[in-house]
Amino acid sequence: MLVNYPEAAHWQVDPSRQDLVDEMRARPRGPHSHDLQRLLHRMRWTGVGKRHVLITLDPGRRWMLARLPGQRGAPVETFPNRVFTSLIEAEWTVFAMRWEALTGQKLD
Repeated sequence: MLVNYPEAAHWQVDPSRQDLVDEMRARPRGPHSHDLQRLLHRMRWTGVGKRHVLITLDPGRRWMLARLPGQRGAPVETFPNRVFTSLIEAEWTVFAMRWEALTGQKLD
């Protein structure tokens, strides 16, 4: 069951928490620990716009990387050169980009 924690939107991300990165890599579809759920919630609700997201091109088969605009109603920026045929790899890519945006640290 998905649990949302209102306080998680302000949860302080600790860049030294490699255990959360390892957990996401090992079980991208869950179940997730309490702290990883909080991290994912924080990543999903950070700021207004400019977040990387996935656009479904072909349901269950292909996804494209995109970035939400900074203003409501502005076009979504798409990256046609970043199309995935694996949802797990696509979600990992977005996780890594959001991790870098929050921590300043790049993941492998």
